[in-house]
Amino acid sequence: MKIGIVGTGFMGVTHAAGWAETPATIAGFVSASAESAGALAGQYGAKIYPDFESMLAEVDVVDICTPTHLHHAQVLQAAAAGKHIVCEKPLARTVPDARQMIVACDAAGVKLLVAHVVRFFPEYAQARAAVARGDIGQPAVVRLTRGTFRPKKPVDNWFTDFEKSGGMMLDLMIHDFDYARWISGEVESVFAKNISSAHPAAPIDYGLAILKHRGGAISHVEGSWAYPPPLFRTRLEIAGSDGWLEADSDKMAAIRLHLHQTQTDAPDVPLPGSPLSESPYTTQLKSFYAALAHDAPVPITAADGLAALQIALAAIESAQTGQPVTIDE
Repeated sequence: MKIGIVGTGFMGVTHAAGWAETPATIAGFVSASAESAGALAGQYGAKIYPDFESMLAEVDVVDICTPTHLHHAQVLQAAAAGKHIVCEKPLARTVPDARQMIVACDAAGVKLLVAHVVRFFPEYAQARAAVARGDIGQPAVVRLTRGTFRPKKPVDNWFTDFEKSGGMMLDLMIHDFDYARWISGEVESVFAKNISSAHPAAPIDYGLAILKHRGGAISHVEGSWAYPPPLFRTRLEIAGSDGWLEADSDKMAAIRLHLHQTQTDAPDVPLPGSPLSESPYTTQLKSFYAALAHDAPVPITAADGLAALQIALAAIESAQTGQPVTIDE
């Protein structure tokens, strides 16, 4: 199985390291940066392709690690060439683009993995497994926080171009929108507020969204690009009818389970072993490799990617209008 990676920024580098842990062969890279492409090609004994078309002729799988606004055209082109696809999140910049991408992949009979990597982080995966087992009963309230600094690039910082990236609420908060849906099911409506400032001395980018799930649960999703580098903080809380799960990146115990007890002094319970034995990005790509090798379903579907995109765009619309936004079934 030959892999071609498009884009050699942080995600391209990270995905290359993940593919190197599978039996697949990294055939080569396409990049706007000759310097980073050359370094990666040398590291993995791979080629530098002059363009996307040249790569498509020689690979079985295309891994798209490019800016969000480029995903649509690249996925359509890869699907037309009959290549299986990994596409970094968000799936697309708009819902019509995402739907067209899904239709194209279905028509071509190729697998499409939308890389929502948070599902592969041990504490998040363990919390989801605990909910699925019924450890906390019926989930009712989910609180998710993700805060870091605004991404910086020396040239052409597409992250700060809203038309290209969708800003923090699409690029960063979509991780937790996807996770909230994974925990509590489909989202009926979104109400959001945000603060955004591009002042170079003190950039502010903060958002808070309340998701109403069709099953009755409520999710509070908080995101920020306002931290000073290199800070990165995450937190999850899931409250159910029988107990409460929590995980905090600033605490030693990865995840803890608190159950309703008759004894007032009943201790909380750390869930067993969730060491970060490998990069979640590697785990994600290993799972996709296995799906391809055994013609099995992909672990995160294109429909999942579309649903997360719909929630994120609804949050953006709500923040702009000051009104809740309903998501059509």
